[in-house]
Amino acid sequence: MVIIPAPGTRVVVRYLLPSGQATDALGILVSADATTLVVDGKRGLEHIDVDTVIAAKPVPPPPAPRLRRP
Repeated sequence: MVIIPAPGTRVVVRYLLPSGQATDALGILVSADATTLVVDGKRGLEHIDVDTVIAAKPVPPPPAPRLRRP
């Protein structure tokens, strides 16, 4: 059983696609219930079936953008 962080946390969730390949969703965990996780990341809202989740953990905020040199 995978322990899911609280909604509002920045997370990475590894889950299985229908093809059997694993992929990751990185972003803010919007909601989590007994059947579905919703992660808001660069690809938009991702609805992930809890039964396909391999791992989930909180991650730190993204690094600050680098300043461009003229």
